[in-house]
Amino acid sequence: MPRNNEATDPSAPRPVDHELVEAATHVARTRCHGDNHTMAAAGRARDGRIVTAVNVYHFTGGPCAELVLLGTAAAQGVEELVTVVAVGDRERGVVPPCGRCRQVLLDYFPAVEIVVGGGAGGRLRSTPVAELLPAGYVWADHQLDEE
Repeated sequence: MPRNNEATDPSAPRPVDHELVEAATHVARTRCHGDNHTMAAAGRARDGRIVTAVNVYHFTGGPCAELVLLGTAAAQGVEELVTVVAVGDRERGVVPPCGRCRQVLLDYFPAVEIVVGGGAGGRLRSTPVAELLPAGYVWADHQLDEE
């Protein structure tokens, strides 16, 4: 079962959960049609289960796929996500989380790994959410106790 990299070297490359990327890609291809659902997300639970979700677009705003994923995971009894990835429709591939999602993911699961694109080379990498939101604001009491 894929897990967060527990290597002692924080700069060491973390393994990418390719099964998770494929799950999100499948949902993006099969469930994201039209303007209402344009992004899919997949999350790996600590126990190995994969949970998937899609965004809910509306002109007044709407939750991103990562936020829908958090609710779906909770509804399925998942208490901790260890890895999350989002994939765009129309073969856009892996898309990094927006700022709001980065903050919410940090607040809910401060140790979660996020799969992101590797830039111009297109290589995927897995990175802690805290690295995507440097000097992030932490509001939850349980996170303050873990520091």
